[in-house]
Amino acid sequence: MGQLDGKVAVVTGASEGIGYASAARFADEGAYVYLTGRRKTELDAAVAGIGAARATGVQGDATDLADLDRLFATIGADGRRVDVLYANVGAAPMGPLSLVTEEDYERATRLNLHSALFTVQKALPLLNDHASVILSSSTTAGRGAAGVGLYAAAKAGVRSLARSWANELKNRGIRVNALAPHATDTSMVRGNTPAGLSTEEFFAMVAAGVPLGRVADVAEQANAALFLASDQSSFITGIELHVDGGVNQI
Repeated sequence: MGQLDGKVAVVTGASEGIGYASAARFADEGAYVYLTGRRKTELDAAVAGIGAARATGVQGDATDLADLDRLFATIGADGRRVDVLYANVGAAPMGPLSLVTEEDYERATRLNLHSALFTVQKALPLLNDHASVILSSSTTAGRGAAGVGLYAAAKAGVRSLARSWANELKNRGIRVNALAPHATDTSMVRGNTPAGLSTEEFFAMVAAGVPLGRVADVAEQANAALFLASDQSSFITGIELHVDGGVNQI
């Protein structure tokens, strides 16, 4: 028996990276999974990778309220309710304070806080009692690293939402937790490789600051998401789970 047999899971931003790995892991454990993503080609490939019998892709942008309405309307029309919601969307421009623009601020807020807030809000009517909600945080939220202040602030806001909603939804037995990855081998992280460095050199530089001496694999983040999604974490709510190789711990 799988840990999520008979459950319905929703993962936003699931076309690739941690989102896709988590959606696939949930399906492997018995869940029926709804995936979202902005790019149809990548989303279709993700659904095919999991298997059409176990997954449905709903193209859309998690920062667009009409797209979120369409996502949950699709689930409702299928006669399903939601047991696991992983609001995985998030990203932001990187750069020092002196270069941050108003557009950067709006984008960071929209991609992280706005998407998390309205994904969970729109899901509420379909969330089963005792459901698990997972928000996408980041180790940057608690580190004070230079050059990532805007992203860190947005993710600190997401972490705060997890605490507040864990309290707000406790009477329904709904658990809300945040998952905080450190650098993981994804296309987004690879895209942050500084000019003049190869990806391998960049990863080696990042790994030098990680007690375990490497960046994470997406499967390791997906395993942590599964833990928060399943009954293995049934007495855990309001936490931020760091999957960081010890970066924020040692």
